[in-house]
Amino acid sequence: MNRVEEIIATTRLNDLLNKREEEEKQCKTVLWVLAIIGAVAAVAAIAYAVYCFFTPDYLEDFEEDFEDDFDDNLFDEKDQV
Repeated sequence: MNRVEEIIATTRLNDLLNKREEEEKQCKTVLWVLAIIGAVAAVAAIAYAVYCFFTPDYLEDFEEDFEDDFDDNLFDEKDQV
């Protein structure tokens, strides 16, 4: 009887160890997936920052031209009155 109990206990212990190994594999898989997603997001953020840095700002030039024209007309009208 004692021998049978030892076999049952060993079997249960093996089952628990197998379940734990499966859970560890799942955790490692999730960790790898999150690491890959983080790396892709970091590369995308760096690429966007480089794009924004090297792309000229055309709107700023347009606004400066508009302000210059507006200021010139305003001063011309005051001088004429």
